Amino acid sequence: MNNSYDLFPYQDIVNTYAGSVVYPPGGRYGPRIQNDIQLVFLHTGYMEIEIDGTLTSFEPGHVILLKPGHLEQFKFSETKETWHRWISIHYSRIAPEAYAYLDSLPLCLPISEEFNRLIDLIISSQHNNNVESGLQRSLGLAALNMYVGESSRFKQHASIHPSVDQAKTVMQSRFSENLSLAEVASAVGLSPEHLVRLFRQHERITPIKYLWNYRILRGIELLVHSGLSVSEISVRCGFQTSYHFARKIKESIGHTPSSIRSTAWEGNN
Repeated sequence: MNNSYDLFPYQDIVNTYAGSVVYPPGGRYGPRIQNDIQLVFLHTGYMEIEIDGTLTSFEPGHVILLKPGHLEQFKFSETKETWHRWISIHYSRIAPEAYAYLDSLPLCLPISEEFNRLIDLIISSQHNNNVESGLQRSLGLAALNMYVGESSRFKQHASIHPSVDQAKTVMQSRFSENLSLAEVASAVGLSPEHLVRLFRQHERITPIKYLWNYRILRGIELLVHSGLSVSEISVRCGFQTSYHFARKIKESIGHTPSSIRSTAWEGNN
């Protein structure tokens, strides 16, 4: 057994489910015993996780690997909302060598656009598929293997990833502003041209495309989980007008803001 497909076989997956939550300032969660392999995507705010008595802090823009059998307690930003999403993959059994393999992986990685698209798909597909369905279980395995693959890629490029991470953190904390490429590059001490090259190499998109994708992602989250008007969400997420917001959403996922909200709210009734 020498790769993740052998160590974490599809047939041993019981279910896969994903979710999203926004914690208010000063939020807490736990303690709990982790029962699944869980990937936590931190989008805004701040998170501290105490795992078996060891405290680690995480900044936005990272996906965190949590492993079964550990005692966890969560503490969120004291000053701002913390938005995170998660994918939980529940296995009927995990072999000792698989546990050892999980321990060899990084505790967290930068969130790539591919990972964002995958969790979008898992969450949206839950509306029409049981968490134990073949599709959801397959998507859970895809998420786990994506983490493995991106761990390898991150290790290969660790020497220059911090600059990309810093730029992503700047954009995630200031996405409501009218940010320019020059401002982002200046904030991380790079020329705009150098920053574009790094993003193309590691994220396969430009910094400004990343920023618009993040605005869209945050806008969808507010449509689903808040009662804010479309106009207010547009302003909060850095769009010029509500029409601009609606057009970008439609181009990205093929649905209007009103249809996204109505579908999500109907699913919760």
